[in-house]
Amino acid sequence: MLRFAPTNFALTAFAILAVLVISFPSHASQNTPAAGFRELTIAANDNDRALAGAIWYPTADTNPPTRIGENPIFFGQIVQPDASIQDGRHPLVVMSHGFGGNWRNQGWLAVALARAGYVVAAINHPGTTSRDLTAEVGSALWLRPRDISHLITSLTDDPAWSPHLDAANITVIGHSLGGWTALELAGARLDMDRMDRECKQHPELAACDGITELEVGRVPAERAKLANDLKDNRIRAAISLDLGLARGFTPESLAAINIPVLVIAAGAPNPKIPMELESGYLIEFMRRDLTQYHDLPGAAHFSFLPQCKPNAAILLENEVPGDGIICLDGDDATDRSDLHQQTITLILDFLRSVKTAS
Repeated sequence: MLRFAPTNFALTAFAILAVLVISFPSHASQNTPAAGFRELTIAANDNDRALAGAIWYPTADTNPPTRIGENPIFFGQIVQPDASIQDGRHPLVVMSHGFGGNWRNQGWLAVALARAGYVVAAINHPGTTSRDLTAEVGSALWLRPRDISHLITSLTDDPAWSPHLDAANITVIGHSLGGWTALELAGARLDMDRMDRECKQHPELAACDGITELEVGRVPAERAKLANDLKDNRIRAAISLDLGLARGFTPESLAAINIPVLVIAAGAPNPKIPMELESGYLIEFMRRDLTQYHDLPGAAHFSFLPQCKPNAAILLENEVPGDGIICLDGDDATDRSDLHQQTITLILDFLRSVKTAS
């Protein structure tokens, strides 16, 4: 739940550009192996919301690839739509986007994981996406973890996907508010009274701005729902990418997390999401034997979004002053594609260590 640009950011330039699919030349090589890709639509049931998203998966097909997620701001990724999935059962990774984001935001990571043999699924969270950002819906943050659980159930019950999934090997990855969502699924629990106190002490935090904008915890009944245990016992590991809202987690719930967790923080100084107060807060209480922590020097909060094209920051600034920050990393010498590769390497090493330890 992190915002560094003006409050209308998620409903203006990013809301428009992040969802376009335009056939511009991609920075990826034509010789790069493509991942299989399909968009997803998951129906609502009695307890959960309808969801829209996508799934990436390993494929041996050699059909002509297509670029998705390409627009005047972001480079896209090369995929093979509707390709056949490789035989066998594959580990499942489910991904949760950040405040005002969408399922495309970590497509660069999803493609890399699919090429490494994982099935990766991501969805839009109603009420907190780039095209659907409202307090009326978004204030129900407890529904975000349930969205991911609904996604897991839908895939593992689907006769088209279940034969290809290793249901005993499921990992959740989240960026920003998605990182908070991932930790909730791992067993962390939010105490809004605690978060209120933290916001009085640290009013500069972006998470506090987000809580105010979404009107989170307006009434006692909602605060009680936010405090519920939303852990999904099917999830075997969790990965957080520069999360926010961490300081509302109770120390007791963080200490009780009993699955491996990888915490990756943006290393560039930022008063709105200081790694010492957000990602660093987690490792104060989580089990040392189950937790890995890394900060990426040169990475800013939006470094975990797709790679920007040249002059993209200028285009965004011309549209809405302040929005160009999504294309800025920690310093001018930093290459976002290098940060992406570092992140991919950390995640793949972590996932392999989890498999080895099982």
